[in-house]
Amino acid sequence: MGKVKRAVALGFFDGLHVGHAALLRRVAERAAELGAVATVLTFDVHPDTLVFGTEVPLINSAAEREDLIRRLYGIDSTIFLHFNRRLMQMAWEDFISSVVEELNITAVVVGHDFSFGFRGEGTPDRLENWCRERGIGCDVIPAVCVDGRVVSSTEIRSLLEEGRIEEANHLLGHPHFLSDVIQSGYHLGAKLGSPTINMAFPAGVVIPRHGVYSARAYLDDGSDSLAVTNIGVRPTVSESGRVSVESHLLDFNGNLYGRHARVEFYHFQRAEKKFETLQELSEQIRRDTEETRRWFFEHSLQ
Repeated sequence: MGKVKRAVALGFFDGLHVGHAALLRRVAERAAELGAVATVLTFDVHPDTLVFGTEVPLINSAAEREDLIRRLYGIDSTIFLHFNRRLMQMAWEDFISSVVEELNITAVVVGHDFSFGFRGEGTPDRLENWCRERGIGCDVIPAVCVDGRVVSSTEIRSLLEEGRIEEANHLLGHPHFLSDVIQSGYHLGAKLGSPTINMAFPAGVVIPRHGVYSARAYLDDGSDSLAVTNIGVRPTVSESGRVSVESHLLDFNGNLYGRHARVEFYHFQRAEKKFETLQELSEQIRRDTEETRRWFFEHSLQ
């Protein structure tokens, strides 16, 4: 029995935005046509981190990218290559030859601005010619525009940092989210009459603007709940300065510590604020809760 055939989408896919969606839909189509396995081939760290020596804050962790690829596009095979100096200095022909042979690739899909290999010399044009000579399918997906602008991960990162979550979600094509194991926190929410889950952003991932968001929490048993989520340093009850993500779950009872959750962000309500008393904080949480219910009701998402 020969090796499984693969149709492969090549790229970094940070955020899995609507531009990336076009690539993933095409690779799924190619795989179906060729009787191949739809596969995403990506990198564990952003190439610019090594190429330019600058840390690139990412929209999602690698695990979240893999989750999005499977959950939204039904592609179960995601392969991560470790991007190191050897890979950075590899000639583009050597790189594509090695992955085509190793993975038995019969079709490749890339974006219009994808480049690879030493000094980025592997361009879409060169890749198309290389594939044509070897009888391998190659699709280059043109730029995807929303509201007259090319969608980019860079712009989405800026929108998240500014708290413009609805605009970011529009370009992503899905709600921005955080996925994590629920951590034991300060148990303050229970004392204030609202159960909370505590999570944290992974290192290297963009932290959206500090403040309160209308959100929805999905639990590992398939259940979900509206939530009021605070991203920030919790100035009323903590002086640690550590950024945490605390979600007050609406209409929920139960112990959640140690379980896995995904919190999706939909609407920025207000900036983080320090309250003089826990009573003031409790009253504000009540107002935030009403605002969350109102927002989801008005957008028919409740």
